[in-house]
Amino acid sequence: QVQPVESGGGLVQAGGSLRLSCAASTRTFSRYGMGWFRQAPGKEREFVARIDCFSSTDYADSVKGRFTISRDNAKNTLTLQMNSLKPEDTAVYYCAVRSACGSRLTPNEYDFWGQGTQVTVSS
Repeated sequence: QVQPVESGGGLVQAGGSLRLSCAASTRTFSRYGMGWFRQAPGKEREFVARIDCFSSTDYADSVKGRFTISRDNAKNTLTLQMNSLKPEDTAVYYCAVRSACGSRLTPNEYDFWGQGTQVTVSS
């Protein structure tokens, strides 16, 4: 069983930056595909970024060029660096872990989820 734990959310002004982290206590962290998703009030959970076990990455068009996903297998940590934040980035951000190397775009293809961390961007 993997229990991801997110941290690093908060309140920031538009144009600012935040760095989200996700720690997962498992000896097989390096074998897993992982992703970041977000959910704004009244909206469905949406894909933000993903990374497979080879560190290949993919991003939603809305965050491409502003967000960077990375992983540190030695520290069992997934990171999302968010720059040039916009008010529309406001949401609860979730870390997701898949019990396979590949990463996916849809939430239902992930096996383990963190509790989420709130990101609020003021205008």
